[in-house]
Amino acid sequence: MPKLKTHKAASKRLKVTSTGKILRMHGLRGHLRRKKAHRATEQYDKMLHVSPADTKRLRLTMPYGTP
Repeated sequence: MPKLKTHKAASKRLKVTSTGKILRMHGLRGHLRRKKAHRATEQYDKMLHVSPADTKRLRLTMPYGTP
């Protein structure tokens, strides 16, 4: 059986924790951020858990976790 390839875009955008959960970044981070409230823009810097409905699909893109 050959090795499975990691989807490189997924490995750059997602992070797998030591317990196996997948983390993602917020949207709305880079463009037109000046006009948003400071409290809102600080929230964009934190990682979020991926919803359980999407984890099965995303695990197929990263068979070995992120490098």
